[in-house]
Amino acid sequence: MIAQILWIIGAFIVLTLGTFHLAYTFFTDKFSSRNANVVEEMKNSYPRLTNKTTLWKAWIGFNASHSTGAIFIGLVNIILAVQYFPLLKQSYFLLTLNILTIAFYLFLAKQYWFKIPFTGILITLLCFVASVIIMIIS
Repeated sequence: MIAQILWIIGAFIVLTLGTFHLAYTFFTDKFSSRNANVVEEMKNSYPRLTNKTTLWKAWIGFNASHSTGAIFIGLVNIILAVQYFPLLKQSYFLLTLNILTIAFYLFLAKQYWFKIPFTGILITLLCFVASVIIMIIS
């Protein structure tokens, strides 16, 4: 039971971070540069890959897809933990994949992001690892 609760808490944190990130992407200017010139330059600059989009549109798209990925990870793990916990508990592949994914997010948060996502992802990783340890010893 404790392992299941820890997994749900960790997944809920990822879901929450993803949801806020998506809301911030579309409904606030929190991901805009404080320098208006940078935003203008991004809106008028094209990546080398294609001239069919701007760096600004790519920036919004990357933030939105990152958000929905986090929402997906959170929701799927909540569903697994609530409805299919015996399956999750028996699937070393799913457990390992989730821990590796969250560990990679933690690396990204430390290298490129800021304190709030780093802390949330760290707590998620600790919840997931503790959950797996409890699953193994029980």
